[in-house]
Amino acid sequence: MAVYTLEREFAFRRFGQSAAISILITILFCTEFFIATFIIPGLPASDLNPTATLDFISTPTGTLSPEMMTQFARAPLPTTISSAQGCTPNQIMITSPKPGDEVKGSIDLIGTADIPNFGFYKFEVAPQGSSTWAIFSAGSVVVRNGSLGKWDTTALTPGDYQLRLVVTDNQGNSLSPCVVSVRILPIQ
Repeated sequence: MAVYTLEREFAFRRFGQSAAISILITILFCTEFFIATFIIPGLPASDLNPTATLDFISTPTGTLSPEMMTQFARAPLPTTISSAQGCTPNQIMITSPKPGDEVKGSIDLIGTADIPNFGFYKFEVAPQGSSTWAIFSAGSVVVRNGSLGKWDTTALTPGDYQLRLVVTDNQGNSLSPCVVSVRILPIQ
C-alpha cells in the first residue's frame, strides 16, 4: 500500500505543476490580448513607429557650415557630366534639375522616391569630383514624379556640383543613389 500512496503523491505533484503552468500561460495570453486589443489602439499614432527609420527632417540642414563651404570652394572644378548616374526608372529618379542644368537661387527638386518597403529619402550635394557629401533636404513620404523639396543654392560657391538622391528602405538599407551633375551660377 505504501507504493500506491507514493505514486499518488507524485501524480498529484505533477498535476499541480501542470495546472500552475497552464494557469500562468492563460494569464500571459489574457494580458497580451488585453494590451493588443485595448491599450495599443488607444496610444497616439506619433508614439507608434513601426519601422526604424532615421529622421533627417527633425533638424534643419538647409545651411552648410563655413568649414564645409570653404572645403567645397577649394575643390577642383572638373567639367560637368551630362547624364544621370544610378537612377532607377519609376523608383529613384531626379527629373529636375536635369543633368548639366545651370541653376541659381532656390529651385524645386522634382523626381520619384518610391521603392518597396520605403523608409525615407535624402538629398546630398558635393563638389564635382569630391566624395564629401552634405545632406540638405530629406523626406519621409513616397513621391511619384512630384516635388521632393527645395534647394537653396545661394549657400554654395558657384561651380560644378553633384546632386544625389539617396532612398533608404525601412530596414535601413540604402539603394544605389541617383546622381545628377549641375552647375551653380552666381546670383546677380
